[in-house]
Amino acid sequence: MVLMLGDEIGKGAYGRVYKGLDLENGDFVAIKQVSLENIPQEDLNIIMQEIDLLKNLNHKNIVKYLGSLKTNSHLHIILEYVENGSLANIIKPNKFGPFPESLAAVYIAQVLEGLVYLHEQGVIHRDIKGANILTTKEGLVKLADFGVATKLTEADVNTHSVVGTPYWMAPEVIEMSGVCAASDIWSVGCTVIELLTCSPPYYELQPMPALFRIVQDVQPPIPEGFSPEITDFLRQCFQKINCPQNSCQHCFNCLPKVTLIDRLLKEFIICLYNKAY
Repeated sequence: MVLMLGDEIGKGAYGRVYKGLDLENGDFVAIKQVSLENIPQEDLNIIMQEIDLLKNLNHKNIVKYLGSLKTNSHLHIILEYVENGSLANIIKPNKFGPFPESLAAVYIAQVLEGLVYLHEQGVIHRDIKGANILTTKEGLVKLADFGVATKLTEADVNTHSVVGTPYWMAPEVIEMSGVCAASDIWSVGCTVIELLTCSPPYYELQPMPALFRIVQDVQPPIPEGFSPEITDFLRQCFQKINCPQNSCQHCFNCLPKVTLIDRLLKEFIICLYNKAY
């Protein structure tokens, strides 16, 4: 694969993302460029974990891994190019602004479809938010950025770290009481509010007070004016759970149940979309 780097289209904790051109076949790709200079081994391990996860995922709603190239100075992760960018970018006030409920339903139904697949593979995304939901020009959703995703196995589940983005975090993630597939569903609820209002719950607060409120409140505040269907959907998303004794086995055993929840939520929001039209 011979690649030419184009414009920068994003950046994250571990590097920048560029639009690239495959000079062998003319395809556009996304190239995540990670500098290897002075990178801590722990950070490099996280990046390699992301690559290992992506290699084994194959679903229409998951951004596709195409390969990686390593030089003395950089690691290049080559991904499917998703031309419309993120939903977080689309809803910016200088672009299209907040979505109507019916359009949010179109996107969230696809997010849930992607999560059903991930959870069935035993993978927890752990950072669902508008910035990590990409769309094609046809409106097809692609979940992206698996840098903090984890695979639930009986042998290796890290429940003692706070990962994700504060305003979208589930209470059990903040309290480090366990990692579970249901945590992604909580983040979906926060993302619905983000798409409908341009910001997630508690966004008016600094991150630390917001984390405190997420844990202490019964549920995040649901803005006035939402339809009864969306309000009910959000209440389903914002159900607090307990992973007893930080048990990896418990999380592993609860996967089938949580996957069923994913399916029910997806069906619910599809019904909402059909009702809107």
